[in-house]
Amino acid sequence: MPAPQKCVTLGLSPSFGFGDRIGLATPGHVESMNRSGEGIAPIYPQQSIREMFRTNRTPEDVMDDAMTAAASEGWTGPIGADADHLKTPEDVDVTAAVGFTFFTIDPSGDVDQKADDYDETMLREKFESAQETAPWYGEYLNDTIQLPTGNQIDLTEEACMRAAVKYGAAIQRALDLGDHIKSVNESAGQDYEIELSVDETDQPTTLAEHYIIADQCIKGGMKLVSLAPRFIGELEKGVDYKGSVDALEASLNDHASIADLLGPYKLSLHSGSDKISMYTALARATKGLFHVKTAGTSYLEAIRVVARHDEGLFRRIVNFARERYDTDKATYHVSATNAAVPPAADLDATKLEQVYLERWQDVPQGLGFTEPGRQILHCTFGSVLTSEEFGPAVYSVLESHPETYKEVLADHFCRHLDALRAGM
Repeated sequence: MPAPQKCVTLGLSPSFGFGDRIGLATPGHVESMNRSGEGIAPIYPQQSIREMFRTNRTPEDVMDDAMTAAASEGWTGPIGADADHLKTPEDVDVTAAVGFTFFTIDPSGDVDQKADDYDETMLREKFESAQETAPWYGEYLNDTIQLPTGNQIDLTEEACMRAAVKYGAAIQRALDLGDHIKSVNESAGQDYEIELSVDETDQPTTLAEHYIIADQCIKGGMKLVSLAPRFIGELEKGVDYKGSVDALEASLNDHASIADLLGPYKLSLHSGSDKISMYTALARATKGLFHVKTAGTSYLEAIRVVARHDEGLFRRIVNFARERYDTDKATYHVSATNAAVPPAADLDATKLEQVYLERWQDVPQGLGFTEPGRQILHCTFGSVLTSEEFGPAVYSVLESHPETYKEVLADHFCRHLDALRAGM
């Protein structure tokens, strides 16, 4: 077997992140890339710090599992490596040390999630204390930015104040962490690139917010290659995009115009698993300057392998996931409830897989439920994989049936990649 290669920066190449919470999915990821053709660069090692914690994996585990498997599968093209959802300098240190090249900053903890709902009195009150973290406020006040789409960004007093209140501290946090990423990698003689994630908010990112955030990061010296806004519509975990794709594409055109004007940099789609209906619009609007990030969908396809080779184990996992769901879903944007999805005992083997593993629009009608059970399994991955009863059993099934896992992943991700290529 050839020695694993080193990960590299991918720059503005269209890219796709294959998160793997188990460490056995890379053969299927590579196969999907081989089948779907050239033009999109892969990121095989990708995992967030919180996912590593929930699965008892280390950055070194993530890197070694992905790169060793990619080499064994004969992949010789460039590979990026995403240290996802970084919040602290320590997160940067441990991921840079093992060769990650794509650093995703997540300043969501410093975002004022209530800012969109403040009335004028409250907004002005909050702004008084936010000015210290938003010294840039005057740079944008009452400016107007014309976009090639024909729309314009009106940086009114309210828009600038609300951006300062909502994102002032987050922008400063991102700049500080960006400086640390630069220092660590330059000291080690390593190339690097940065993605900024501002998608974990209740409300969509406005054009004014996007413009100010990106402009401040670039002016601050951040090596910004990709930015993930919170797009319009609903991007729930484990299911397809919920909303008007036509309205989304119009919005994407405006966001892509900002990225081209200030960068260029890529627009990134987080929670990208299974959002196939929006992929072509994303690729078309960005003219190929996109990054898509997936994670949970590879775990769900692993559970599909369990469903097909050990029905009894699958049923027990479903029952356990239902018990854990209300606790584990706290950090996720999902709509499924246990009450809306029938328990395993009420379903035969075929319907059990359909109810708990098919995407929203793929589930046959008349099965007696209103929400996707897939979300119940998605949110409980950490509890399942770290369980003494279920974790080893899942690994055993996957290791006993590697070709099944490889095939279901290749089929699943070819649908994703083909939809993106249709817009390029």
